[in-house]
Amino acid sequence: MTGREILWTPDPQWAEGTRMAQYMRFLAETRDLHFDDYNAMWEWSVRDLDGFWSSIWSFFDMQAATPATAVLADRRMPGAVWFPGLTTNFAQHMLRRADTAPDAPALIVHSESAPRRELSWAVLRAQVASVAARLRAMGVGPGDRVVAVLPNTETAMIAFLATASLGAVWSLCAPDMGHVAILDRYRQIAPKVLIAQDGYVHAGKTVDRRALLDTIRAGLDTVEHLIWVPLVGDLPDGAVEWDSLTADNPPLEFAQVPFDHPLWVVYSSGTTGNPKPIVHGHGGVLLEGAKQSLHQNVGAGDRFCWLTSSGWIMWNAQMVALGQGATLVLFDGAPNHPDMLALWRVAASERLTYLGAGAAFFSGCMKAGVRPADLDLTALVALGSTGSPLSEDAYDWIYRDVKPDLWLAPISGGTDLAGAFVAGNPMMPVRKGEMQARSLGCAVRAFDAAGNDLIGSVGELVCTEPLPSMPLYFWGDDDGSRLREAYFDTYPGIWRHGDWIEITPEGGSVIYGRSDATINRKGLRMGSAEIYQAVEGLDEVLDSLVVDLEYLGRESFMPLFVVPMPGVALDDALRDKIAHAIRGAVSARFVPNEIVEIAEVPRTLSGKKLEVPVKKLLLGGDPAQVVNRDSMANPASFDFFVAYAAARENLRKA
Repeated sequence: MTGREILWTPDPQWAEGTRMAQYMRFLAETRDLHFDDYNAMWEWSVRDLDGFWSSIWSFFDMQAATPATAVLADRRMPGAVWFPGLTTNFAQHMLRRADTAPDAPALIVHSESAPRRELSWAVLRAQVASVAARLRAMGVGPGDRVVAVLPNTETAMIAFLATASLGAVWSLCAPDMGHVAILDRYRQIAPKVLIAQDGYVHAGKTVDRRALLDTIRAGLDTVEHLIWVPLVGDLPDGAVEWDSLTADNPPLEFAQVPFDHPLWVVYSSGTTGNPKPIVHGHGGVLLEGAKQSLHQNVGAGDRFCWLTSSGWIMWNAQMVALGQGATLVLFDGAPNHPDMLALWRVAASERLTYLGAGAAFFSGCMKAGVRPADLDLTALVALGSTGSPLSEDAYDWIYRDVKPDLWLAPISGGTDLAGAFVAGNPMMPVRKGEMQARSLGCAVRAFDAAGNDLIGSVGELVCTEPLPSMPLYFWGDDDGSRLREAYFDTYPGIWRHGDWIEITPEGGSVIYGRSDATINRKGLRMGSAEIYQAVEGLDEVLDSLVVDLEYLGRESFMPLFVVPMPGVALDDALRDKIAHAIRGAVSARFVPNEIVEIAEVPRTLSGKKLEVPVKKLLLGGDPAQVVNRDSMANPASFDFFVAYAAARENLRKA
């Protein structure tokens, strides 16, 4: 579909003042590169990778202790070699504004656990220096892993920057995650230090996590030091209290590390096995974040907030704003408490210029009938959205009930590359249901099954050229087989992301949801394996299968199909027990919409659960086309799902 309705057009004078326009002028003045429009610049950016990425480094005045001998020394996927010889430090760039505006606010924290807090750039730098010195005294150095179970507050931000300043490797989980999900992540990377808060407050309720943390501590035998943030109880034996780490005033030192030195480990789950521990590097994340600031038009004068859990990649993506010297407003709480205007009130009181959230939040506000326009949002210039497709109805609601002159700039990318494949462009119009542009440097295409380029039709989202922020590797994946299987099996040498995308003739794009079987709930992705571990750990459950039917802008609907043990009935009591198990071991976000009894889980001859065929069937696929029954170990088991799909379709039409 093309020619979607234009909802917003930038004022020409405002557009010329954006960072994207400044970058275009920089290219003209320093590289003699002149482009008629954004799409022409994008074509150059994905063709001349050396020229483009070196221009980003120069435009943002990034610093290196030693220079690179090349930009892209090996142009292949996977295994591209970027900026060999260059040394730098991510945290050093994040804290640069402390040198020029030490008294300006760096962090503002709104948390249900404590009153509003504000940290200047000078205070932020001092606390990072203090924590880094204490970590160094604990023996933490380059390559060591520091992991945390913390909410989205200044504690996590300070701990991360301190870890990065040492060249150590950071990893973070949200405190509402279950112990199975956390241990499945952290056991893989053998951490030396664990930082944890013993509880949190959400929707006015204090949640005690001491028992969960006891289980996690017992399950991580490599941890040598425990740093504790007390909220609900006393300090455990052998733990160091967080506040004692921030009280010193040492100089801040930055370990200069190679461009591809590990910065953090984030996790993206496939449909089987443990979560994938994705390693990103200092230089790649630094470059991608700087480039994204062009697409978000974020600079030192902005106040930026993204509604995120600390377990979502959007926590990491907040570094886009911090790295540009913007004031970062952290929101730790329930956005629907006491009502759906809670976050909007923060936007008004803090004079936010940029507010981002998962698409589910905006849809929830729309369904709740709230009207943020009744608040003082005069400072608000831009809205960002991600996590799942933003419906056309939500576009209408934003321009009607939030602010008619907002720049709405949804993005889509993910944990895998710590960035966005498609994003906003403040110099272009906003069309209903579309993202404005393919990101600079991202050779994004829509491919059909044969690898043909599609325009105006839905295909697989692929990236045909390497990016600096693509994973360095998966932790423990010594031969690279798991990485290749995750992204490069379908089109060898080309990244397949697992999303359905349409590229419009105007250069915009529409994301239609996941093309694989990953569960995507309210913007947070998790593999089905973690749900199976929780469900099938119950004595009453023999087997199970789960699919997420989010697609084509629909709201997520996740049915769980359960095979009870012989003689056990799937009654309301067992359904409650299953839901409780998922809530405790994984997260409340992944409690299914419906729990259905089945006799048998359909499997391949090799024993794999047929999640993708079931998903395709329930999304309206032809039963004869979605699966080859000759490849099934139990072909008759598919009959139930054919009948279930027909019943759902009849109910939808009724």
